[in-house]
Amino acid sequence: MPIFKKKQQQFFTAAEEQAIFKAVGEAEKRTSGEIRVYVESRCSFVNALDRAAEVFHKLKMHATSQRNAVLVYVAMADRQLAVYADEGIYQKEGEAFWNGAVKQILSHFNKQDYAKGIAGVVHEIGESLASHFPFDASTSKNELPDDIVFGK
Repeated sequence: MPIFKKKQQQFFTAAEEQAIFKAVGEAEKRTSGEIRVYVESRCSFVNALDRAAEVFHKLKMHATSQRNAVLVYVAMADRQLAVYADEGIYQKEGEAFWNGAVKQILSHFNKQDYAKGIAGVVHEIGESLASHFPFDASTSKNELPDDIVFGK
C-alpha cells in the first residue's frame, strides 16, 4: 500500500526564496546576531506572537550566546505575522522598533509583495543587530542556519 505525502505548499518562487536567503546572509555578515525566517500556511494559535515564541524555542533560537536572535514568522493563508526577538536585542531596541518592523512588512504584504516585505524587514533587523552586536571575526560565528524554514 503506497504512502502519499502531502505536497509542500509553494509560497515563493525560487528567485524570491533566494532573495530572502540572500537578505539573511547579508544581514548576518555585519553582526554576531542571528535572523531566521519561518513561513507556514496557518497559524495554530490565536495570537501570531505566541506561535512565533513557540517556533523560536523549537528552533533553539534562544540558545545563541548573546541572546540576539530574531525570528520573522509568517502564516500566509491566515495573513498573520510576528517578529520575535530574544531578550538581548529586544531590550536594546524597545517595543516601538519591533512594532515598526511589523508595519514595514505589512506595507509590502498589502501589495501582495511578500518576499520583498520579508527581505526588507530582514535588512532593517540586520542594521539594528549590527549596531548593537557588531561582527567580530575573532568571536562571531554563524550559530543558526540561514535558510527559510517552512512549516505546514
